[in-house]
Amino acid sequence: MLDTLLTYFARYGYFVVFFGVVLENAGVPVPGETIMLAAGFFAAEGHFQLWTVMAIAALGAVLGDNAGYLIGYKIGRAALERYGRYVLLTPARIARLEKFFARHGDKTILFARFVTGLRVFAALFAGAARMRWRTFAIYNVAGAILWSVVITLLGFFFGQSWELLQHWIGRAGEIVALAVLLLVVLAWVWQRRARRGE
Repeated sequence: MLDTLLTYFARYGYFVVFFGVVLENAGVPVPGETIMLAAGFFAAEGHFQLWTVMAIAALGAVLGDNAGYLIGYKIGRAALERYGRYVLLTPARIARLEKFFARHGDKTILFARFVTGLRVFAALFAGAARMRWRTFAIYNVAGAILWSVVITLLGFFFGQSWELLQHWIGRAGEIVALAVLLLVVLAWVWQRRARRGE
């Protein structure tokens, strides 16, 4: 994987970073995070400018997420109402999703950035839930900048240990995803108990 990416970098330069991140964040199954790690390593080897990689990745992430938000805003709600029942999303759950994004959408957009897979769906759900675009944009830009800096620096400093780096990045995403899932389940249980007590 690394050798293939380095070949593409040598041939197409920063375009690989930009379009890889844009496509991944728009929902296309492209390994954007892996591309950024490799770009950081390529910068450590002196072939890319470190800050340019970070800036391009952040820009690509913002554009990709806004595409996801727009898709969610335009067709996401209708799609959820029509097909949501096939994935256990009832109208009541969709309404709760909207309330959740109204209360916690900012934090979700910021932290979902660091969870592979979740960052793609977060933008789509934010759009479908009609989260205010201004709020989405502020936290999306903040998350994109932080994410691009952290991931690129990891590739820059630890790219020599490529397989180990990829392994731990993936594990970190899984741990965060499990923690978020646990918090959601606990909140749901607490809410159910509170309703029974009324």
